Amino acid sequence: MFLQAHWPALVAADFFTTEVWTARGLVTYYVAFLLGVQSRRIQVIGCTPYPNEPFVIQCLRQATGETGLLSDGRILLCDRDPKWSRGVEQWLATAGVRVVRTPPCAPNCNGYAERFVRSVKEECLNRIVPLGERHLRKTLYEFATHYHRERNHQGLANELIERPPTQRRMGAVRRRSESAGSSTTTTGQPRRIRRDSTVGQNGCDRTRARRVLAERHAAFITIT
Repeated sequence: MFLQAHWPALVAADFFTTEVWTARGLVTYYVAFLLGVQSRRIQVIGCTPYPNEPFVIQCLRQATGETGLLSDGRILLCDRDPKWSRGVEQWLATAGVRVVRTPPCAPNCNGYAERFVRSVKEECLNRIVPLGERHLRKTLYEFATHYHRERNHQGLANELIERPPTQRRMGAVRRRSESAGSSTTTTGQPRRIRRDSTVGQNGCDRTRARRVLAERHAAFITIT
């Protein structure tokens, strides 16, 4: 009943950890994020190896702006992690955000946030080792873009969170590689291309030529 009554105002929050390769070796980084329960929209608000109270407040400060998920009247759903301290809760109260904590040892009560942690780790972070904090931030930004614009969501009837812009139906089909090995297929000239492969009339001609050469080579070997 609580979720149904406050569905549009609920924002889930949580931390997850990942290993980052630095000059000192592997360092554990804590990543803080917010998730709109109704829209499934994600906002990564910060990452640091030292998640103290000033860091959390600074991250939430940018989330309470005009483009953030924590606007006035929202309800923040979080666990009882000490990072969500009394000082953080008091600061959120001044911003007009109410904090609701889940019961102890009950991650299923914040299931939407836990599901995102599983997605970002299985689909992205488990496949790479970020080389420094800058690489980690860039990787998370690219995954968030993929999560909003290219990944279907079962909770939204297999729809996208953000509709992509209309693309041309004519032109070559290109595939660009993103972080963690995920790829996206687009039609027309993409904004940014890495290791792209063009499939069109020229591609078909090259494939046909390779097949003919292979057949001739096999026939030559049989005759000799």
